Amino acid sequence: YGFINTCLKSLVVEKYGEETWEKLRLQAGVQDSFLTFEVYKDEITMQLVDKACKILGVPADMVLREFGEYFFEFCKRSGYDHMLRTLGGNLYEFIENLDALHSYLSLSYQAKNIEVLVMFVFPQEMNAPSFRVEKNEDGSMHLHYYSDRRGLCHIVPGIIGAAALDFFNIEISMEIVNQTEEEEEERTGKKEHIVFLVTQTPVFSYKERNAFSSSPQYLADSEKKIENPPNKEDLEKAKNTTNGRGNSVCPVKKSHWKTIRGIITLGKGKLLRGFDPVYPKSLWIDTKTFCNGLPFHMVFDKELRVKQAGVSIQKIVPGLQTMDICLDHYFSIVHPEVPFTISSIQKFINSQFVFQTRREMMPESWKQRPMLELRGQMIWMEPLQCMLYLCSPLLRTLHELEERQMHIADIAPHDVTRDLILLNQQRLAEMELSNQLERKKEELRILSKHLEEEKKKTEALLYAMLPQHVANQLKEGKRVEAGDFKECTILFSDVVTFTNICAQCEPIQIVLMLNSMYLRFDRLTTVHDVYKVETIGDAYMVVGGVPVPVPTHAERVANFALGMIIAAKGVQNPVSGNPIQIRVGIHTGPVLAGVVGEKMPRYCLFGDTVNIASRMESHGVPSKIHLSSSAYQCLKYKNFEMAERGEIEVKGKGKMHTYFLIRNKTATENEIMGRP
Repeated sequence: YGFINTCLKSLVVEKYGEETWEKLRLQAGVQDSFLTFEVYKDEITMQLVDKACKILGVPADMVLREFGEYFFEFCKRSGYDHMLRTLGGNLYEFIENLDALHSYLSLSYQAKNIEVLVMFVFPQEMNAPSFRVEKNEDGSMHLHYYSDRRGLCHIVPGIIGAAALDFFNIEISMEIVNQTEEEEEERTGKKEHIVFLVTQTPVFSYKERNAFSSSPQYLADSEKKIENPPNKEDLEKAKNTTNGRGNSVCPVKKSHWKTIRGIITLGKGKLLRGFDPVYPKSLWIDTKTFCNGLPFHMVFDKELRVKQAGVSIQKIVPGLQTMDICLDHYFSIVHPEVPFTISSIQKFINSQFVFQTRREMMPESWKQRPMLELRGQMIWMEPLQCMLYLCSPLLRTLHELEERQMHIADIAPHDVTRDLILLNQQRLAEMELSNQLERKKEELRILSKHLEEEKKKTEALLYAMLPQHVANQLKEGKRVEAGDFKECTILFSDVVTFTNICAQCEPIQIVLMLNSMYLRFDRLTTVHDVYKVETIGDAYMVVGGVPVPVPTHAERVANFALGMIIAAKGVQNPVSGNPIQIRVGIHTGPVLAGVVGEKMPRYCLFGDTVNIASRMESHGVPSKIHLSSSAYQCLKYKNFEMAERGEIEVKGKGKMHTYFLIRNKTATENEIMGRP
């Protein structure tokens, strides 16, 4: 389910950052987000784990363990906290009831042949792992972990360790003592069987340790410990009483007096009396009432011969009315996946067992319906050497009830299965609604992302036409006031013999030539941070120091002009096949700048500076950069090589002293062109 992949994403983002997740996601080839109740392929999760190991440079066992610890916290934040806390009063009971939790969750998560990575959300129909725990004489435990997925066992210590510390305030160590493929006598049908040795130590806070060690009672007990040691018989009694009350079953180092204090009622100083149940001398219920009151139960002996069955199960499986028939002829074990023998059942007696009817043994009327599944617990009756299977129909929804042509009345009134079917029907409807909302949310997120991308494209296009601050003012509906710039540098350029070229070429050839040239020039405006004002035909106009005033405006435009001469050599004349030639003119002076028009508004420059810059270009020389005297003065001490042209007659301006820009003394061609 997407719940697991979402958790993995949350772990990576929280601990390693959004960029690491994006890199991991792209390498794994998966989407950015996952729907909680959507089913995803196992390969997606396995790919994410594999790529995480490579990107983070961490071994798989450490990644899985860290994931296990984080997943426990993720489950708590997702609302499973209360459910997990109520599984057991100690670690043994907690682990012992994990399979029961999986079975319960199968009512909500319904999917076939998909396994999620971690335990707490393993529905039974999702091919969940199975857990079996054994107490050892020294108080430690052996935890048996069975799974259809190889290589995921290192998640178990992460989750169990986090749960033990959070719920029971103990630290545990888990060591793999055996790892085999399931081909032994107790084969479960799982591909991997891992045995962990689990030991634990209590965790005390600094405050608790100080308070306890400095208490008068502790000091007095410490002094008396050597003088009056407790006798062996008292200690044995205390130990037995403690174990009988279901305290922690893993080894915990305790002093003798601490063990005794642990079984004293706080504030009263009296020994706690253990609970002893009272049983009647004979069973006050007749056989008929028992079979009617528990309509779904079966009793069978070591040879699996049926000795007793409830009335409802007899009605569905008429063969059970014949006593001493073999149970495995009519049922198969779905969970746990163990052989149908009394010894295998006894080994997993703490697990919930799911039986399924065999189609070939059912009446004709049942053969076209889905098979009935029963879920319940096994109880071994030692005096009778028989096994009691207390069960209920495994039904999740009213639809499943109708498919089997059963009714609520077929289930005993005391059986909570009746309530679960009705409650789960409502929950499934809520889940479907939640799923739809989650899908809509994801669709909106994707649309929002696409909208943001389109917005960026639109803004990029707008900023290419107008200065950014001007464009932002226009978007906000504000009026853009004209700006007066005391000093800036303007450049004009055109193509030599452009009119002749147009006369001898097809229009498309002219378009291609100009486009090739302007693409090169546009890139250079970014390299040297100058503003492109406009292009008219073959004329190209840029300015430095407008719309943002900068003291280096003349140097920027000069370097841009040098780049233009070099770039033009890469553009071919469609008539001659030779590189085109351009004229460039530069002038420095004051201008007035503002936005003109409402439709296709343009940011235009006004003033005599524009005219003089244009005259520098029109009176220029092919493949040369023509400078006015004011532009020359700005570049005079800026590491540029320039040559004097002398006085020339300029149309509308009379005689003017001008110069040619030759090169930049300190910058290389690659630097001028912005090449790496």
